[in-house]
Amino acid sequence: MASDRGEEISVVTLGGKGSSLSSSSLYAISTGLASVRLDSSALDRLASSSSNHRPPSVHYQIILPKTLTPIESRAFLTVLLYKLLRSDSPSVRTFLPVRISETLNNCELHQSLEFEPIDLTEEEVLLVEKSYPSALYGVSAVLDHESTALLAISDAVAALSCEATKADVAAFNSMDSGDGFSAKEEVAVASDMKVLLNGSKLVGKVAIDSVSKIAKVHGSLREMVKLVHSKTRIELNSKAAASSEGTVSDVRTVLYPLAAAINDLGECSLSRVKLNLDSIGSDDLRSSLVGLFEGKCVSGEGLRNGFKLVLELGFEKEYEKFVHQVNVLLGLVWKIVAWEAITGFIALEGVEWSEKSGNVVEVNGGRGGGNVKVEKKGEKKKKVLLGKGTSVIVQLIKDRLQGKVGDGIEKWVEDLLLFLDPKDREFDSLVKKVKELVESNESRRLPKLPKGTRDFAKEQMTIRKSAFSIIEEVFERHGATALDTPVFELRETLMGKYGEDSKLIYDLADQGGELCSLRYDLTVPFARYVAMNGLTSFKRYQIAKVYRRDNPSKGRYREFYQCDIDIAGQYEKMGPDFEIVKIVTELLDELNIGDYEIKLNHRKLLDGMLDICGVPQEKFRTICSSIDKLDKQPFEQIKKELVEEKGLSVETADEIGTFVKERGSPLELLSKLKQQGSKFLGHNGSVDALNELEILFKALDVSKSIDRVVFDLSLARGLDYYTGVIFEAVFKGGAQVGSIAAGGRYDNLIGMFGTKQVPSVGVSLGIERVFAIMEQLQKDQSQAPRATKTEVLVSILGDDLTQAAKLVSELWDAKVRAEYFVNKRVMKHIDRARESRIPWMVIVGERELNEGVVKLKDIEASKEEEIPRSRLVEELKRRLNPSN
Repeated sequence: MASDRGEEISVVTLGGKGSSLSSSSLYAISTGLASVRLDSSALDRLASSSSNHRPPSVHYQIILPKTLTPIESRAFLTVLLYKLLRSDSPSVRTFLPVRISETLNNCELHQSLEFEPIDLTEEEVLLVEKSYPSALYGVSAVLDHESTALLAISDAVAALSCEATKADVAAFNSMDSGDGFSAKEEVAVASDMKVLLNGSKLVGKVAIDSVSKIAKVHGSLREMVKLVHSKTRIELNSKAAASSEGTVSDVRTVLYPLAAAINDLGECSLSRVKLNLDSIGSDDLRSSLVGLFEGKCVSGEGLRNGFKLVLELGFEKEYEKFVHQVNVLLGLVWKIVAWEAITGFIALEGVEWSEKSGNVVEVNGGRGGGNVKVEKKGEKKKKVLLGKGTSVIVQLIKDRLQGKVGDGIEKWVEDLLLFLDPKDREFDSLVKKVKELVESNESRRLPKLPKGTRDFAKEQMTIRKSAFSIIEEVFERHGATALDTPVFELRETLMGKYGEDSKLIYDLADQGGELCSLRYDLTVPFARYVAMNGLTSFKRYQIAKVYRRDNPSKGRYREFYQCDIDIAGQYEKMGPDFEIVKIVTELLDELNIGDYEIKLNHRKLLDGMLDICGVPQEKFRTICSSIDKLDKQPFEQIKKELVEEKGLSVETADEIGTFVKERGSPLELLSKLKQQGSKFLGHNGSVDALNELEILFKALDVSKSIDRVVFDLSLARGLDYYTGVIFEAVFKGGAQVGSIAAGGRYDNLIGMFGTKQVPSVGVSLGIERVFAIMEQLQKDQSQAPRATKTEVLVSILGDDLTQAAKLVSELWDAKVRAEYFVNKRVMKHIDRARESRIPWMVIVGERELNEGVVKLKDIEASKEEEIPRSRLVEELKRRLNPSN
């Protein structure tokens, strides 16, 4: 079958049993790319069910909304036809759907659809009018189809702009933080952008707001399009419902957020169009294109007015005008995106293509009119390397313009605007190629990290290594020795040690009959090691990764480092406890992260409190798990959990509330709790706890560490194995990271693995959160860490590797931190040194070789001098260590 354009068109069959109407099929009918055929079984069903219908009694004219365009009207009418075919009414004759299908097939695309009055039954009239609200979803289907296509095209076009403007695209590498809080669609956009730009040598370091917002803006549109697609699919294939305000207002509810997302994408794309224009190398070519752009593309104000009209029509509940205006807005944005493609392509390839036209580009309608000439440059241009994806996009555009190089820039623009028109017959092929490009094995979608995990770049590793060095120095200052244990343990070793948190243990698949799990912390493996080796005293530290099957959140990961120090054995009362708390203050002070406090309590005091309040002993641990959440939730919420989930009475929960609000200076609060009349004095376990705390606080006082400690009765620590002092360090600065260190005494844990109890106390530093604070502090102070310790760059001007190998080996043998670089261009060497912040360069060219000298360059001072080649090592050592 041929269309009015003389092209073969496809056929869409409506009404078949089990079939459905999709937005793409409806779009093909609406744009004249497909004709309608009514399924014979649907017509037979209507004919049989209406054999006893009443004779027509109403002279009725089907009137389509006047505000709709011909394409929108065809979409509207197609949905109306489909609703009639799916109707369960016995009164619908085959005559009505046949008449509508004939109108759709016989009316040319540019003509408005009009119906002569026809004789219908009252039931048919009622059904037509009932279907009108749902028919508005025909326009929604047009929007669904075109905006879905816009998703793929806008990403590809934005990638061209990234290269045309030499934009910094680092934002695409850090979208998925691994903490579970990244927006799924934003991460997907960033991933697609990385595929498109993979291998590009054009993206640079220019910070551009409209580029950094691509993932957020495009991701938001993806979310809205999915919602529209889902709602539209449901409405298209539902049976006709009674007309109601609720049914028709659903259109507004669905399309409002879509319109907002489309508008945001338009504004962002328009900003990049202007940057692309500024990036065009030829002044004449740029001037001509600016003139065409200003004459043919909507302005920012025009876009804002279009969106404003959408909002106004929706507010006034003029639904027919509303859906039409959303479609108009989408058309404006499509044109902007097309212009972004045009300007991006010309910024990248325009001058070269202009020159192919014989030194002259004819431009009609350029700024000021007349012809604009682009002269060939005499110098040979360096070949630029586009991304694997964008190079294919550029080639697709070149293929479209094949044979039209000499037609002039205005013809290019017209042809490319048509090329990027969703109604163009070749457009679906373009979208398909772009999707295949992103998803193909050839371009290979870059892999992603599992949730709750992270990679660490060289700058981050510099901070981490510095922190680990400080931590190890503090641990070793206190006489601790290092220990390493397996990353997984027998499951039986870990189970029953963590209370309610045991559900967070990662279990491994059965391997050879042993049930194993990834370690949850470093304390239980330490206890297992002490018991297994029959040790009675051991002061050890361990820095290693642990694993928790937790829900990732900000500052909370599934794989992370812990830095532990534990003291096991019999010592003077509270001696190890004092030393561990003192170590915490030294660590946090020397890491220089800012203000913090150490909340401290005693497990026996906590148990005494619960006993005094009347909590059954078997509920102590589960109640402690609830109290442990007080730093994140208000007491009223905890109280609700204690009463409704843990089975305490309201009175008991209230009494617990009076205790856990006690917080203050250690010695002052301790004095208060030991005063005559204190309920704790009547409880033996609590008295022991208060006496131990008195010893601890006095030791911390004389060591000038007590100012960092807060005595806090709400601190519970949910782990089952704690038996004495418990504490938790909390950062008080701007970054909301929660606890940064925690620990306590556990006298019975080691005995669970052997015959002998070995009392122990320890602390675990939440190093990942400390890293987050340190990284943020460096950002706030605009301090970029130096990722390498290299002191000297050996620069060989040429391509002689043997010279580099000989010279740099002498430096390495002398224990000088050095790198080498072989390249003919001096500036390449200087850029390398500056980028890596290497302080010294040793430059050797042909002249230096012949004269037996080297050039020694101080990068920071920008000074250089020649020294004899034989004195190089001696001279460098003197300058690197001036005090020696």
